[in-house]
Amino acid sequence: MLARQHIPDTLDLHAIPRHISAMSILKIARMGHPVLREVADEVADPNDPEVQRLIDNMIETMYDAQGQGLAAPQVYESVRLVVYLPPSEDDDERDPRILINPVITAIGEEIIPGWEGCLSVPGLRGMVPRHNYIHLTALDDNGDAIDEDISGHHARVVQHECDHLDGVLYTQRMSNMASLIFESEMPHIFAAHQAEEEASDTASEEEEADA
Repeated sequence: MLARQHIPDTLDLHAIPRHISAMSILKIARMGHPVLREVADEVADPNDPEVQRLIDNMIETMYDAQGQGLAAPQVYESVRLVVYLPPSEDDDERDPRILINPVITAIGEEIIPGWEGCLSVPGLRGMVPRHNYIHLTALDDNGDAIDEDISGHHARVVQHECDHLDGVLYTQRMSNMASLIFESEMPHIFAAHQAEEEASDTASEEEEADA
């Protein structure tokens, strides 16, 4: 599960379009559990009532955990199923998206580093390089085909969640483990980065003034 960068003050769970009468909050597996190291099986029938029930419970669990995405292995179900919230400027207006048996293919060679977190690795953040452009194919919760190109943070979310289906955590994608930090330290990282940018801007202005 990719931890969200921003959580709204309130979430109306009953406004979720897939509401059913008895959804459950599922337990989330943590790093070290064998289910997170398995290659998940394909979903045979997206319309199977058990699959639909799992989708609803995963959506409920994702909202309860204040996450941006959740893969089935994270709730101890080793099947190729992902639910996530597509990135948007307005968190309250996003509807959950479902990917069944997703396949992603990198487009080009551009790799972008970015901070990621995961409820299966609670309390930590790490800098992870990801492809900036990918092609996605999958089935939705109705069994209809998804076939599209996505980029930026949206592509990062999908790559992170699909990694779970192959038994891979974001920590295994990190190129520099020195960037693995406690989430509580993130404000210090951002403050230091802002100070560096301001110092760089000041130096550039001084060079222009001397020119």
